[in-house]
Order: sequence, then C-alpha cells, then structure tokens
Amino acid sequence: MTVAHRTSGNRVRHAADVDLADPDFWRLPRPDRLRAFARLRELDEPVLFTPGPGAARTSGKPFYALVRHADVRTASRTPQVFASAPGVTTPEPARWARALFGDSMVSMDGVEHAALRRIVSRRFTPRLLAAAEENIGRLAGRLVDEMVQARSGDFMPSAASRLPLEVICDLMGIPGAYRARIAAQIDHASEHVGVARRGRARIRIPGRGLASLARMRLLMARLAHERRRRPQDDLVSALVCADVDGEALSARRLGAFFSLLLVAGVETTRNALAHGLSLLHRHPEQQALLRSDFDRHIGGAVDEIVRHSTPIIQFRRTVVAEFRLGGRTFRPGERVALVYASANRDEAVFTRPDIFDITRSPNPHLGYGGGGPHHCLGAHLARLEMTALFREILTRGRVVPRPGDPRLIDANFDNRVGSLPLTFGPAFT
Repeated sequence: MTVAHRTSGNRVRHAADVDLADPDFWRLPRPDRLRAFARLRELDEPVLFTPGPGAARTSGKPFYALVRHADVRTASRTPQVFASAPGVTTPEPARWARALFGDSMVSMDGVEHAALRRIVSRRFTPRLLAAAEENIGRLAGRLVDEMVQARSGDFMPSAASRLPLEVICDLMGIPGAYRARIAAQIDHASEHVGVARRGRARIRIPGRGLASLARMRLLMARLAHERRRRPQDDLVSALVCADVDGEALSARRLGAFFSLLLVAGVETTRNALAHGLSLLHRHPEQQALLRSDFDRHIGGAVDEIVRHSTPIIQFRRTVVAEFRLGGRTFRPGERVALVYASANRDEAVFTRPDIFDITRSPNPHLGYGGGGPHHCLGAHLARLEMTALFREILTRGRVVPRPGDPRLIDANFDNRVGSLPLTFGPAFT
C-alpha cells in the first residue's frame, strides 16, 4: 500500500501527512511523531515510504514501515526472512566501507553472526557478571560523588556517558591511558548521525565518522596485538585468541566488533540514563514510589524507562524470502523499517501507552531489539548500570542532582539526548 506522503505545516493530521522518509518528520516534536505512529498503526497494512530526490531528503532505499508491536516482534524473530545484511541503518554502509572496516555484528546473519555472538556470550559467565555488578556499583557511587562535589552542570559528560564507557572498558580490559581518546572518537563518530540540518550545519563532512572509527580501531589494533602476546582475563584477550570454524578472527572483524561494543554499548545506555532521570523528575509520584522501596520497583522502572523512551528508534531489514505480515505479502529485495518507537506505544499491547508507569505489568517492550538472534547482548549490563546509578541518585541522603529540560537531538535512528542540565539541592524533587 502506498499513500501520498507529506508533512504539512510541521503538524501531522492524517496518515497521509506522515512521511518517515522526510527529515522534516524527524524534526517534529516527539508527541507529534507518536501521534503519527498511532495513525499508521490504524492502517490495514504497512505503508511504503520512498525517499525523494535532493539533499532535503533522507538518503536510502524505499522501505515499508512496520509500526505494530506484533509485526516488529515477528520480523525480529524471523531472521531467515528479514535479514540484517547488508546493513540495519540508513543509508546502508558503502561497499568500500564494508571492505575496509568489516561488517558489524548487527549487520550479520546466520552462522557467521551466531559464531561471533557465541564467543562473546561465553564470556558473560555468572562469575563475570557478579564482578561486573560490583564494579558498576562502585563506579556509580564514585561518579555521583564527583558530580555532586563539582556541581556539574550537565548530566551527560559527568555520569551518563562516563558510566557505560568505564564499564565497557573494564570488561574489555582497555587500559586507562586509552580511554580518553576512545571517548573522544566515540563522540566524533556519532556527532553527525542526526537528520540533515539546515544552513551550514547541514553540510556533512564526508568520512568524518569513518575517520573517527578508523582512529579508534588503530588504538584497538594496538591493544589486540598486546593481548595476543600476553593474554589477560578480559574480553579483548578472549576475542583475539578465539577462532571461528578453525580460523582466528581477522583484524577487520575484531575492529568491527570493538566498534560495536564501544559505540553501541555507550550510546544506547547514556540516552536511557538521561531519559530515565528526566522522566523520574517529570513524574514525582513515580519517583516517590521508586524511592519508597527501591529494590522492589527498580526492575519495573528500568523496563518502563526503556519502553517509554525507546533509545533505538528503528532498525532496517532486507526481505530475502516471500512472507506475509501485517496484512501484506513481502517479497525478496524489499526493505522494511522496524519502528520500535511505535511498537512500544501500541495500544493493542500496552494499556494507556503514553503514561509513564513503573508498575506496568506485563511490560513486553521491544527496547532491546524484539528478541531473536539480534537481541541486545548488553541488555543485562545496561540494566545493571541504570539500577546502580539511579540507586546512588535516589537513595543517598545528601545533596543530589536535579535535572532540567533535556536538549534532544533530531535523529531518525536513536532517541538522543545532547545535554541534560543539572542543579543541586537537598532532595530529588
């Protein structure tokens, strides 16, 4: 089904006003976007969106938007039909970039993906996770102490970005001397992933993100060389000494995996932490409930924060076999967008989906990828990090940070927070 797509006066009035391929849609206020998704969910079948000509349009191929919870969940769990290769983002990675940097694990399928994922999964033993939880608790306490002492004006660099970066670096065994440079490269690599800007800011610098990833991979290649010579009890050593089907992991595959862990492991969690702090501030009754019995309610709070904010807005898939879903028969070669931000507000699954409710049960959100072989490997770590940092902020009895309004960045891939200003007082209210 194809409808006439347009964003009219920056307002979405009907399904025909919705165009997910137009950057102007992603500049709309978030409540307008959510209303647009709701209108798309009411249609009989997924809508085809075709990027138009010119720099004002999002580059990429035509795609059908899967916006219902059931459809997104099914596509996520049917990789033999909805493939991740050649890429899950838009535009797809260029062939030269894939040849130079290798494929990310999120863009792999089948045996190749399963083998690499298995290597990593084996490292997440109960002993390692217990040690990681203890380490995360210590890190969260230290970061909040430093944030309060310095009266930091922005939650993002003082805690939200630092905690997941430190956790990932500790797990991987990255020395402290590397970490500041890696953090800088992560920021540079993800700086221009928003929708096209207006004026001079819309001019992209070709390869700037790839150049940052290349510099980061040079650092990781140096560390990998050291670990091959002197292995340690860390994830980098496990990867460089591992093999897939009797072959050692190539430098390109190692580099692609390191980049995924560092960028994805930091970006998604930092945004969830920021949205969570902001949501708890804007909903004092939910904040009070969580503080009244933190251990009882934190699990539900984390799930509701992830559902309500949905840090990853969408992923793309390529259809490789004929399949009927959501009222339409998909054919090989077609592209679909799995719109998690819509699926997590589906009225058919969630009662009063726009309400933030930490007691919501059940809460089958798709914030970690909808299940299937690409379910987020770091989901458990992210939950531990959110639990530890909110525990430190909400349960300590001294001066604590209070968030202002977050500065959100227009993007069609992730629900990104640019900054979250802080003030400080004796109570988190």
